Amino acid sequence: MDLRQLILLLRARRVRVLQIFLACAALGLLLALFLPKRYTASVVLVIDAKAANNLLAANPSSTVTPGYLATQVDILTSRRVADGAAALPALAEDPVLQREWKDDTGGETPFAPWLGARVQRKLEVSPVRDSGTVTLSYTCAEAERCARVANAVADSYIGVNLEMKVEPARQYAGWFDERTRHIRETLEQAQRRLSDYQRQKGLVATDERMDVETARLAELSRQLVAVEAEHSASRSRRAESGSGETIPEVIQSSLIASLKAELAQREALRAQLAARYGANHPEMVKLAGEIGALQSRIGAETGRIVGSVRNIERVNATREAELRRAEAAQKAEVLRLKALRDEAAVLQRDVENAQKAYDLVTGRLSETSLESQAQSTNVFILVPATPPSAPSQPRRLPLLALFCVLGGLLGAGTVLVQELVCRRVRSAADLVGTLGLPVLGVIPRAPIPPGEPT
Repeated sequence: MDLRQLILLLRARRVRVLQIFLACAALGLLLALFLPKRYTASVVLVIDAKAANNLLAANPSSTVTPGYLATQVDILTSRRVADGAAALPALAEDPVLQREWKDDTGGETPFAPWLGARVQRKLEVSPVRDSGTVTLSYTCAEAERCARVANAVADSYIGVNLEMKVEPARQYAGWFDERTRHIRETLEQAQRRLSDYQRQKGLVATDERMDVETARLAELSRQLVAVEAEHSASRSRRAESGSGETIPEVIQSSLIASLKAELAQREALRAQLAARYGANHPEMVKLAGEIGALQSRIGAETGRIVGSVRNIERVNATREAELRRAEAAQKAEVLRLKALRDEAAVLQRDVENAQKAYDLVTGRLSETSLESQAQSTNVFILVPATPPSAPSQPRRLPLLALFCVLGGLLGAGTVLVQELVCRRVRSAADLVGTLGLPVLGVIPRAPIPPGEPT
């Protein structure tokens, strides 16, 4: 069946199509007029993800993540929020709801769970894409009650959101408080051990004894090096003091030099007198006595100088030995002080680590304590629900238009089915298609004058 045949069919059965169309339109009009009115009240909420951590001075992203917003939508539609809204005075004291509850349950079921389940079924939450706003809608038979329920659900959601934020913070605050006491005791014990150790070993926080002892050791080492050099030199001079005449002190002595010069003069004079006098001559005896006296003085002075060199060598040896013992004792003292300082440093590190842990835990305790005392949340009511002025259901014009369209389609479908069941010839194409015979000619419909029988 082509379009021309369909048009001829609809024209021939236009009365039936019109009847079905009018019947559907009338049904739609009756439904639009007599269906019970339903009102929808909406609350617009702003869920600010940035404000969730403002108390902790965090710097979250400026966009709301889909997962976070989906979680908030699930919370909004949860039974806990619905039961919380039912427990609010705005709904719990509503006489109409109380009467419906008694009629429905006979007072055997608690009011809040009954109303919470009812509210949850009729609650709709619509998040706005790429935004932090959420529209909360509630539909019921009374406009004012719809607004009250929507506002109550919004208030309950804000309360639940705040409780979910504050309750974990309170638990963490209690845990951190307990840990703070334990870590404070650990810190006090570490400080006590350090203080006892410093008191027992004679150490203080600003003790410079280590530096003084180290400087003293360096000075002893320097003196020891100098004494070793002097001892080596005096040992060499002592080795040369066998003859006594060759040591530098004897050679450089002015007294010995003058005595030797005077001795040379006396020996020269004795040689001159020996040519004229005999050995027993008084002058010769006198010169011999003077020469012997000078030689004795030279020997005594030389012996004194040699003894002085040997005494210096012994003194240097003694000083070197004493300095070595003092250096060894000083090294032992420095090592002892270093060991004490190392042990004190270990105790000091224990105190510092305990102090760091204490500062960290007390900081977290302060943060969680502040968060547990929060009175605001990151959810704000942008537009509160107000009683709607017009019902949201039924929508009369769309309903009427829908039934008119359905009536037209139903009428066309009905006459089409009738035509298929009982086929009639309405054009030359119907003859060709039905009988398979060629059409020789078509007699046009003659116009009928008005008033004449057809």
